[in-house]
Amino acid sequence: MSSSLSGSSPLDAARAVAARVRARARHDVMGRDEVIDLSLIALLSGGHVLLEDYPGSGKTTLAKALGESLSSSLEGAGAAQGAAPIAPFRRVQFTPDMLPSDITGVMIFDAHTQEFRFRPGPVFAHVLLVDEINRTSPKVQSAMLEAMAERQVTVDNKTYALDPLFFVIATQNPLDSVGTYPLPVAQLDRFLFKVRMKHIDRAAELEVLSAWGLPREREALPGVSRDEVLAARAAIQRDVFVSEAVRVCLVDAARAVREDKRCAQGVSTRSLVQGLPALQARAALAGRDFVSAEDVEALSGPLFEHRLTLIPGVRDAQGLIADALRAPLEALSRATLSARVR
Repeated sequence: MSSSLSGSSPLDAARAVAARVRARARHDVMGRDEVIDLSLIALLSGGHVLLEDYPGSGKTTLAKALGESLSSSLEGAGAAQGAAPIAPFRRVQFTPDMLPSDITGVMIFDAHTQEFRFRPGPVFAHVLLVDEINRTSPKVQSAMLEAMAERQVTVDNKTYALDPLFFVIATQNPLDSVGTYPLPVAQLDRFLFKVRMKHIDRAAELEVLSAWGLPREREALPGVSRDEVLAARAAIQRDVFVSEAVRVCLVDAARAVREDKRCAQGVSTRSLVQGLPALQARAALAGRDFVSAEDVEALSGPLFEHRLTLIPGVRDAQGLIADALRAPLEALSRATLSARVR
């Protein structure tokens, strides 16, 4: 297996799509390169992202930049069984008094046709920002769970399909616990990554203040179409090789996490299945056509940490994951080295 992708035009096209989306996001969000890259990996692998952040950290700007990077033509987006065309970006602020219909949509009576018709909710979008997802009732979260897991919503016993591109960026405040409903492990498991955002460094914060109020032109930063993103997903999953050693590494790491005495509940098999396309996406963006130990090590924290339930008194989930990964990663590195020698 070669370490470069010089002859792979579909993967080159996928990288070009990623580069355009990344450029748009970095233009609007300063000092968040790691979060942008993880969000981009999730977008290209069909996963969702949970941001645990402080107010004013740029989460809305980041989600809008990802949504607005999509072409406004919405080629191929169509409509969901008679619903309005799907929007590139929507933002929903979750509150305790919300109803499921506030996000999924509702049946309304049309006086002209004397019939009920479906009016789609904000969930019918390519990129959906859910602010403070833990501030609404479990009933609303269950409707959100169906949308995230099945890419569909059910209203009045009728199912409406969401677009295959459907991508959720949800946020929650790590400090404010008043009026919140902690997300259960089953719902956290639907998120590909959980990213703990910290305050940006001093240089980036100074850059934000220096740029405030100044016009920032984006004409030279072209967006991407919906179909280009879906084609990039397909190319990455088809053309980036995942060896048996990588699968063995993931399974052994998951089993080591579950067997650790500090862990009350370990990672699910679903997390491993979701992790494969994420590893492929990271490898492709790093210029490779195969998944390596480097990819597993880099994504293990965002992939596993939020899925763990630790015993009382234990808080270091990152240390637990690092300990569980040590032996499987060494075995994967040896297997990769042996394959290169042969």
